[in-house]
Amino acid sequence: MRPGLVIGRGGETIKNLAKTLEEKFKMPNPQISVAEIEIPELNARIVASRITSALKRGVHFRRAGFWALNQIMEAGALGVEIVISGKLRTDRSRYEKFRSGYLPKSGDAARKYMRKAVLPVQLKPGILGVRVQIMPPDARFPDQVQIIEKPTEEAMKKTEKETAEAEE
Repeated sequence: MRPGLVIGRGGETIKNLAKTLEEKFKMPNPQISVAEIEIPELNARIVASRITSALKRGVHFRRAGFWALNQIMEAGALGVEIVISGKLRTDRSRYEKFRSGYLPKSGDAARKYMRKAVLPVQLKPGILGVRVQIMPPDARFPDQVQIIEKPTEEAMKKTEKETAEAEE
């Protein structure tokens, strides 16, 4: 999300990482490239870490869940599900789901396109689990049919006439 933090001042952090890779894995001159994530709201791990950090700061779980849900849907996701589970309000464990859009649970599309992340967060009452599932906007489903019209002979003749007239 922020490549400047990974690189460090004057490339210090990335040099230390390259040195560690060289020593531990005996890789001669490892090349590390750092790229910024284009739309961080469509990355499940980043969203889950944002929710966990909000919960650590004391934000109410419902506010954190709905806030993340709205951000993901505004980024263009087809569907999203956020589940926060653990000791939410009382001593008894339970879970809260925040869902929006189209999110298949099984099948090839769910396995192929679904982006998932699960992160724990330690709070005063105990550990909460945050599970995020995002269906990105570039997902293709088997029930989406695209009709391509085949041009008829009359339409072909019309286009040939128009091109011939344009050339004259």
